[in-house]
Amino acid sequence: MKEKTSILFVCMGNICRSPTAEGVLRHHATEAGVIERLHIDSAGTHAYHTGEPPDRRAVMAAERRGMSMQGMRARRVVGEDFETFDLILAMDRDNELRLKEEAPEEHHGKIRLFLEYANGDETEVPDPYYGGAAGFERVLDLVEEASRGLLRTLSRSS
Repeated sequence: MKEKTSILFVCMGNICRSPTAEGVLRHHATEAGVIERLHIDSAGTHAYHTGEPPDRRAVMAAERRGMSMQGMRARRVVGEDFETFDLILAMDRDNELRLKEEAPEEHHGKIRLFLEYANGDETEVPDPYYGGAAGFERVLDLVEEASRGLLRTLSRSS
């Protein structure tokens, strides 16, 4: 892993999927002893929930697995993010497309789907917002697998 890698997770409103990914990666990076080598953040492509904490259902699901989303607040992606972050990981194709529309072309290579780091066939983390608790558990399953894959990839590139 290089000296410090900065990673931004992005979903639509930054209250469900992307803060979950932020919390999960922080947890796994801490367990792996590499948290000091990472700068991890999350944001949304829309400003619907700016300043709000993560969805309580996402927080509860994460806490059941021993992970924290404490202190997180929703924010919208800003232009400086494309300069600041090494990897900008979208939760789905709609958000990936929106990011590429907003980003200067020289930063398009940083923008990827987060599930590219998972072993499964799925390419998108489904939005659990309008569903029940099972949707938040599914998000955690996918995000945990992709987080482990991302950490493996980063450790190989060091």
